[in-house]
Amino acid sequence: MTAKNKSFGDTVVTWQKKHGRHDLPWQNTQDPYAVWLSEIMLQQTQVVTVCEYFARFMARFPTVADLAAAHQDEVLGLWSGLGYYSRARNMHRAAQDVVALHGGVFPRSSETLQTLPGIGRSTAAAVASLCFGEPIAILDGNVKRVLTRYLGFKEDLASSRVEKDLWAIAQTMLPQRDVKKAMPRYTQGVMDLGATVCTPKKPQCGQCPVADACMAKAQGQPEAYPVKTRKLKRTSEQLWLLHAVTRDGDVWLMQRPQKGVWAGLYCLPVFESFDTLLAALPAKYHAQLQEGGVFKHVLTHKDLHLHPVQLNLPNTVKLGAAMGEGQWVAGVDWPALGLPAPIRKLLTR
Repeated sequence: MTAKNKSFGDTVVTWQKKHGRHDLPWQNTQDPYAVWLSEIMLQQTQVVTVCEYFARFMARFPTVADLAAAHQDEVLGLWSGLGYYSRARNMHRAAQDVVALHGGVFPRSSETLQTLPGIGRSTAAAVASLCFGEPIAILDGNVKRVLTRYLGFKEDLASSRVEKDLWAIAQTMLPQRDVKKAMPRYTQGVMDLGATVCTPKKPQCGQCPVADACMAKAQGQPEAYPVKTRKLKRTSEQLWLLHAVTRDGDVWLMQRPQKGVWAGLYCLPVFESFDTLLAALPAKYHAQLQEGGVFKHVLTHKDLHLHPVQLNLPNTVKLGAAMGEGQWVAGVDWPALGLPAPIRKLLTR
């Protein structure tokens, strides 16, 4: 361990006490349920958005047992609009495992926490260090940026071997004084640095407590880190949506399969082409169809080009077996369901 690495953790702890964030709703607690819930929500999502959802979840499911006992539809309904719905499904399953396998008590070690659905190495380390003082490093996106800049770490993080090397280095940078007590503040501090000071663009190096030893600052190119060359291969897909609605505002919805795009969510019937939509719908309704303008919805790896096709009906009717296991949902009821963001947007416009 170098002197440079050895001093990093204690410096971050001291900085966090005075300059870090202290007013987030999941802070100032060592309740692993609240911390875990926030960590799952914060994956791929901004803090300002998570605050609202976190408050709603904690109000409806104040304990892990409450979440475990809930129906998946209600969980997805509360999650609706937050995106990356596999997080919600895994979160629900993890809560059920905590109750069934661990007596409703969260495991105290990062190693055991990783056996729960949806909890990876960094999330497990965050819960274990923040709640139980385990001396274990986290390595989320913000922390990777902080550490690679500080170290001048130029290796390509697209390589799993290189990322493994960075994990090992991160473990050497933990605080050295009163470690168990310091770990919650260190973990929070290194996340705070990445979120508020060592930002992706225009980092505030003048406010950074470790700037004097930062290699990226010395090189004058902090935005060159971290290095990751592999680019996601994006694809696109055309989908047609049948928007059948009655005069009273009832909407025909189907629950998506538990795997694939929008898994487990309620959705308008989805078709690969306009012709397949016509084939599934009784011919007597064909003349009433109204095609709307196409709009794009961006997923992590794919662009969806969505073609809504509206069918206005005087009242609820049988749309045919080819429509699958759908149902009419009243206009006052569908807003509470778990709906993909573009479907919710379409239904409310």
